[in-house]
Amino acid sequence: MAARKIKEGIYSVGAIDFDRRLFDELIPLPDGTSYNSYIIKGAEKTALVDTVDPAKKETLKRNLSELGIKKIDYIICHHAEQDHSGSIPDVLDWFPGSKVVTNAKCKSMLQDLLIIPDEKFIVISDKEKLSLGDKTLEFIIAPWVHWPETMFTYVHEDKILLSCDFLGSHTASSELFVKNEAEVYRAAKRYYAEIMMPFRTSIKNHLKMLEQYDIGMVCPSHGQVYQSPKFIIDAYKDWTGDATKNEVVLPYVSMHGSVERMVEYFTGELIKLGVEVKPFNLPKTDVGELAMSLVDASTIVIGASAVLAQAHPQAVYAAYLANALRPKTKFVSMIGSFGWGAKLVETITGLLPNLKAEVIEPVIAKGHPKDGDFAKLKDLAAVIAQKHKAA
Repeated sequence: MAARKIKEGIYSVGAIDFDRRLFDELIPLPDGTSYNSYIIKGAEKTALVDTVDPAKKETLKRNLSELGIKKIDYIICHHAEQDHSGSIPDVLDWFPGSKVVTNAKCKSMLQDLLIIPDEKFIVISDKEKLSLGDKTLEFIIAPWVHWPETMFTYVHEDKILLSCDFLGSHTASSELFVKNEAEVYRAAKRYYAEIMMPFRTSIKNHLKMLEQYDIGMVCPSHGQVYQSPKFIIDAYKDWTGDATKNEVVLPYVSMHGSVERMVEYFTGELIKLGVEVKPFNLPKTDVGELAMSLVDASTIVIGASAVLAQAHPQAVYAAYLANALRPKTKFVSMIGSFGWGAKLVETITGLLPNLKAEVIEPVIAKGHPKDGDFAKLKDLAAVIAQKHKAA
């Protein structure tokens, strides 16, 4: 990987990780990822914006060497998570005179995570500016655009927003700039769903705040650089808005076929009524795809078998995930089957306190679904279709 020019005096020096397939031991990465780090060379000072995951620190070192960087005055840290900050101690070793520029909360977290001494920091406040000579950096503190200490940097002369995780995507591409917007849209939506969606309200506020800036380019911490950023900003406005689509997300698990039969019938009834339905067989599901489907859906229906009188752990996980991601879903329900006893409804609904959604009467069958159960499923589909029309 080589250093690549973005604009005069601004270079991408981060690393592409084509082989990484799991993030935080939780999030699948079907397209790999990148750890974006940027050099900004001013007439008087040089700043490094973020570093890379420690596993890729030698790539960062080579890229800095290739650019002939002999001195770094400032290491700007947008976010303390180690995929961005983890190589800061190494950069401080390579360039002993450099200082870490960040906000007070991030400083505290970096000291906890990386044991960086106090004297190595310059603490900045919101909207504070730092001159590199002919380039002016403005720091925008953006709490809860992922973590509580997150911030952005805006380069005034170049109209560039360095946006940290915000507006990014987990993609590994040899192309520096976005060329295929449709492809990036999907990757960015998945990234938003997995990482950003729980902070939808905060993100809406920050999108509004950023309208005061003339943003000609966005350089995120993961994924490609946006030379025409309007499309991703508009996408975020859509995803964080209150409108939902005529869609039902249906994560389910079936041990012996009963729930699967209910899902098949229920899916068919929804389709007849013109409702788009997205079923996910949980033991075979990519959780990133499930998360992405939650962004726009009006309704979530969880399908569960019973295990030892409780909801199947796969269904419990789906409920936990939906609750953690806090989608703008308007309605929730459940379908399921049990053998000799179950607390399916109590278990699942008890896991969804964060969803500001109306609960529609579940359909729970004893054993294989009977005619009466199918009739209730048909009614449930009709209720959902009607509520979608009225919403």
